[in-house]
Amino acid sequence: MKTVETLNEGLKREYSLTITAQDIDARVDEEVKAVAPQVRMPGFRPGKVPPNLVRKMHGEALSADALNKAIDQGVKDLMAEHKLRPALQPAVTLADGYERGKDAEIKVALEVLPDIEAPSIDGLTLERLTVPADDKAVMAKIEEFAAQMKRFEDAPKTKKAATGDQVIIDFAGSVDGVAFDGGTGEDMAVEIGSGQLIPGFEDQLVGVKTGDEKTVKVTFPADYQVETLKGKDAEFAVTVKQVKVPAETKIDDEFAKSLGLESLEKLKELMKDQVEQELNGLTRTYMKRKLLDQLAANHDFDVPPTMVEAEFNQIWQQLEHEASHEEDPEAAKAELERDREEYHAIAVRRVRLGLLLSEIGQAHGVQVSPQEMQRLVMQAAQQYRPEDRQRFVEYVQQDALAAAQLRAPLYEDKVVDFLFEKAEISDREVTREELEAAIEADEDEGEQSPKKAPAKKATAKKADAADSKADKAEAPAKKAPAKKAAAKADEKKADGDKPAAKKAPAKKTATSKE
Repeated sequence: MKTVETLNEGLKREYSLTITAQDIDARVDEEVKAVAPQVRMPGFRPGKVPPNLVRKMHGEALSADALNKAIDQGVKDLMAEHKLRPALQPAVTLADGYERGKDAEIKVALEVLPDIEAPSIDGLTLERLTVPADDKAVMAKIEEFAAQMKRFEDAPKTKKAATGDQVIIDFAGSVDGVAFDGGTGEDMAVEIGSGQLIPGFEDQLVGVKTGDEKTVKVTFPADYQVETLKGKDAEFAVTVKQVKVPAETKIDDEFAKSLGLESLEKLKELMKDQVEQELNGLTRTYMKRKLLDQLAANHDFDVPPTMVEAEFNQIWQQLEHEASHEEDPEAAKAELERDREEYHAIAVRRVRLGLLLSEIGQAHGVQVSPQEMQRLVMQAAQQYRPEDRQRFVEYVQQDALAAAQLRAPLYEDKVVDFLFEKAEISDREVTREELEAAIEADEDEGEQSPKKAPAKKATAKKADAADSKADKAEAPAKKAPAKKAAAKADEKKADGDKPAAKKAPAKKTATSKE
């Protein structure tokens, strides 16, 4: 194989590889020997078909396989010979006009990772802001939990439904007088004001009473996931079967027992653990951002443009999604465009920090163990339907890039933990409000988003590659919160028998207007 470097500019490299016809033909011979025992042909015993006949029968396919293997090996040899560390998968192309029996000209284009001077980890100083999990915080968490478990009780039949009440309805939807798939249902519980349904639906339930019949007129969102319903005007014939009002939830031993616990004290113990985990998470978030700020301030080097563009596209896609759910989507997107360069700078910073953390981890022997990787894969597989989980596992096992993307967040966290151990840390006790304000201030001043960001702040992590959306058309269309789109790996935080349920590989959610 002949190799010629045709471009060496910054982090960009291009090479021309010549794979000789003799090399390809030798590989074809190897392919023939490998498949001959399985070939069947009339007049010959199994496994006794002459190689020349095997080549004649399957020559084109064998040549293609041989060429692909020769190219793969050639690229591997190129990387080893020139000690190249590709930033992303190299672009490999076969020159036009290739014919069987002739030399193959291959072009390989790639961007390499920069040579990073061994990062110094001496002199790191951090402040750890801590918040005690006191009784007040624990009770606040219990009250929040109780609110999520809100119960409703039957109201008098003359009671007019108000915001915060629950109505049990039967419904039948139609567009232009024609019923559509998934547009009917019975005994659906709707809490007025919860934002459960598409805009305008719940508002029209205010004032209804048990036994009322009402026609609800709504318009499906322009970005609705069912193509045939996007932007369509629809009518729902609604029958109100019951109006319910919130029931008072008293937080006492009986409440704890309703949750299967012995007493309120036992509930407090469990909630204290949860509060401590939340507060520790906030403390870690603050410390990690301050750590990254120090690393970013002390290191500056060129980063591969393709990695930056991939990161930027991830950020931009999330921001555009969030902007589309603002009150004035067009204005939000216009403001977003004005900050494009700032978001691009964020992408550069994130890629640089990612490479820096990787370099530190490799220099100090930080690793993700096979057991940890297996747990990651199995956790990610749980996002799929049971019948699809094994396929996902096999996909990650066979695709190195998918495995690397899955491993990256855990590896980063392990490097960060290693740096925490090396840093000089001082502690200061603050309130939760002060800690959250410090994190928010850091977001405004740091890399999280430009100060004038029109939409919710984007996160740096990669979205789970396995996320996808179901295509089942159903209504009255429960909408999903924008933050739950699978793009948030940093801070990832169902409805039972509702008629708007749709299937998704990760979990069961309601048909959204997103």
